[in-house]
Amino acid sequence: MKAFISVDMEGGTGVTCPDDCQPGNPRWDYHRRLLTGDVNAAVAGFAQAGADEILVTEAHATHRNLLLDQLDERASLLIGTHKPLGMMEGIDRSPDVAAFVGYHAGAGTMGVLAHTYLPSQITGVRINGAPASEGRMNALLAAEYGVPVVLVTGDDRACADAANYAPEAIGVAVKTCVDRYSAICLPPTVSAARITDGAARALRAASGRVAVGRVAGGPVATGPYTWEVCFDAAHLPPVCTYIPDVEQIDELTVRFELARMYEGIRCFRGLTRLVTSAVEHTYG
Repeated sequence: MKAFISVDMEGGTGVTCPDDCQPGNPRWDYHRRLLTGDVNAAVAGFAQAGADEILVTEAHATHRNLLLDQLDERASLLIGTHKPLGMMEGIDRSPDVAAFVGYHAGAGTMGVLAHTYLPSQITGVRINGAPASEGRMNALLAAEYGVPVVLVTGDDRACADAANYAPEAIGVAVKTCVDRYSAICLPPTVSAARITDGAARALRAASGRVAVGRVAGGPVATGPYTWEVCFDAAHLPPVCTYIPDVEQIDELTVRFELARMYEGIRCFRGLTRLVTSAVEHTYG
């Protein structure tokens, strides 16, 4: 079986503050080692359960956080920015299952470093009326390729979020949220053991649903998808309307509709790039 692992960082073992996951910061350099440990734990679990091909894709910030020389040899690593599918680059390479490692809760909810793509400018995203974290977006995209999400690791709030968008997935909480910038954290050896066990159980359960070379039982993706994105400042929505068919529906919110998640994710990513260019550092 082939496994795909999308890796973010805010939900990694021990991560509780921005310095822990901002590239170039001394704390980031420490925590990228712990994140690599989380990934290796997932790889070990999938391999134990019979995965013979495991692709790990970087999905945080510069997409160059994991330490290649410390990566489990049973996996390969997709590194770098400007990937067409962003956090989910590689999902189109016909994996049987997908896992989200180091994920976090979405903007407008409580969770360790909770956000959606941008640190604070986006205060909420809804897709077809449902609150949409990065996890939900990515699970819907995976579903479009017929790939179920079987494992999610992060804080307890990220696991609770995953129960809504991937109810059959196994959630492994490596920390318990106290506040956006604090958590009760498991030691790396403990979280690694739990991730390995969760990954092995997840793949074994998925293997029982294999049908014609694919895993049955994943979420069903049906478009069109209506996105609503809410911002923290009134000057940001008008910038988003530079993209055709993105309309401003109130002072802080824009909306757009597309037939496929592939198109929706790409539009949303473009929207965040525009918004970032409109943010002044002093006033956020």
